[in-house]
Amino acid sequence: MYNILICDDEKDIVEALNIYLTSEGYTIFKGYNGKEAVDIIAKEEIHLVLLDIMMPVMDGITAMAKIREISNIPVILLTAKSEDTDKILGLNVGADDYVTKPFNPVELIARVKAQLRRYMTLGGGNVEKTTDRLVVKGIVLDDKARTVTVDGENVNLTPTEYHILKLFMENPGKVFSPKDIYKMVWEDIPLGSEGTVAVHIRHLREKIEINPSEPRYLKVVWGQGYKLEE
Repeated sequence: MYNILICDDEKDIVEALNIYLTSEGYTIFKGYNGKEAVDIIAKEEIHLVLLDIMMPVMDGITAMAKIREISNIPVILLTAKSEDTDKILGLNVGADDYVTKPFNPVELIARVKAQLRRYMTLGGGNVEKTTDRLVVKGIVLDDKARTVTVDGENVNLTPTEYHILKLFMENPGKVFSPKDIYKMVWEDIPLGSEGTVAVHIRHLREKIEINPSEPRYLKVVWGQGYKLEE
């Protein structure tokens, strides 16, 4: 099974999450501030992190940035409804998703499972990899090796970015709305999903485009969504 790190300065929340996730068979590691989270990830094999934003010693946003320096494991932020700005900031520095407190245990577990599926199919574990290469102009996505190159240069994508790119490369020229993308990549109901998708699209452009402000691959179709130029 998989190892999940729960990091929140509210011990009651950590213990509640521990009960929900151990009942699903996951092994749990616990932290109570951002520095502890970073230290645990550096030492242990962690497959997913549930990370609070407002914490002492080191907040979740700072910890998120440091985690992305050493790992591409999926990170789900635990946020309060009043922390909308922090949610976007967290996505900007590399978080994959967020769950708003007070959370629904069923929703939380569903999001955890979806993120782990994406991570493991990207090669986060010992998974046998099959299927073909996808090529659109200078982008090559090798789904067997789980690698992406642009004009011959390796590109390091997070699991979420990888699956967004794969969706577009499997459907070159097709326009996807933000809600379509969210439903197919996050495997969840796309309520309020536009901002989350936009942040990940921007990150993806920064990695695959020479000039992200004038993209040659991933283009906006105004009023409709995004498409990968054929």
